[in-house]
Amino acid sequence: MGERIDNGQPRRLRGFTTRAVHAGERPERPEFTPTVTPIYPSVSYLADDPETQDAVFGGEQAGYVYTRHGNPTTRALEIAVAALEETEEAVAFGSGMAALLAAILNEVQSGDRVVASRDLYGATQALLGNVFGTLGVRTTFVDILDLEAVERVLAEVKPRVLLFETISNPLAHVADVPALVEIARGRRARTIVDNTFATPLLVNPARFGVDTVVHSTTKYLGGHGDATGGVVATTRERALEITELTKLTGAVLGPFEAWLTLRGVKTLSLRMQRQCENAAALAGWLSRHPRVERVYYPGLAQTEIPAIFNGNLRGGIVAFDIAGAGREEVFRFLRALRICLPVTTLGDVYTMVLSPAMSTHRTLTEQERAAAGIGEGLVRLSAGIEDVDDLIEDLERALADV
Repeated sequence: MGERIDNGQPRRLRGFTTRAVHAGERPERPEFTPTVTPIYPSVSYLADDPETQDAVFGGEQAGYVYTRHGNPTTRALEIAVAALEETEEAVAFGSGMAALLAAILNEVQSGDRVVASRDLYGATQALLGNVFGTLGVRTTFVDILDLEAVERVLAEVKPRVLLFETISNPLAHVADVPALVEIARGRRARTIVDNTFATPLLVNPARFGVDTVVHSTTKYLGGHGDATGGVVATTRERALEITELTKLTGAVLGPFEAWLTLRGVKTLSLRMQRQCENAAALAGWLSRHPRVERVYYPGLAQTEIPAIFNGNLRGGIVAFDIAGAGREEVFRFLRALRICLPVTTLGDVYTMVLSPAMSTHRTLTEQERAAAGIGEGLVRLSAGIEDVDDLIEDLERALADV
């Protein structure tokens, strides 16, 4: 196939349109290495010969044939995340929910059971009930901080999977990862952990024996609110299984999103340092405010913190209950903000605030939200990198309007 090209120009092509289509494409491979990973938007890839293409398709030889099967830019991101999470492999997806779906689907089949933390992202709970429930996979929710209850439920249910978050969404509860892994192993259950809130900078669940780590790369890893994505970090064997599953479901991450996320990863430690410092300062200030009933931040609401952190940082998420507030009071608070942005995401350079009852946990019933400790007056704040005094002034003004 390479014979069709001579110094980047196709041979024996005379027609104008043919030259317009092919001229300049598929030049000889360069003898240099770019400093930054290029964006490879190509859907398909030429091989030197059909035999090579056949070997790549069959998994007998490394290479690329079709972007649903793999893309060089996306692969660079997978290598980076695996290195940060200290796992053998990683597989990228078009969203965090797609990554979580694949991670669970790879472990269960109809008739299996899942035990999950009661304090989970609302969409995760909906996924377990509305999708896996219809597939015959039943989920039992448990207080993940109550290790005795976890032990008891696993003994009774005998699940295939124990699912929880390192730092929970939205109440910032910190899971005792080593203890939970030990309990799960004793009952032959796989562990799947959503590490989005902590990021690999703060916690590496695989160090404690977690089987599969999931991230919404839309959040801290990308960090700039311009690329939706997800990733699963796990063993090489499990990653191969998930990759085959991804080829069929097609929930792949595009090369442009992969490149933006890879760029974001490079500044993760710098951004996260500032975000955690801001969050800690805001948590302390909010805990002293007369209009705030309770603050949820590691070291405040949950005083006994499991020893899972890599350093002194405790995350960039703060949640708090506005005293006596209902839906209307929270909406008034959100409308009064000028610097903090009332949007339904987190992990950006901007400080972002939302009402979980309205957004992240909207799919749950009022009773289910109450069981998870999520009231109408709860607010979740994702600290950005702004000057903390400006953030305090903004929150002070908004709380005064409630």
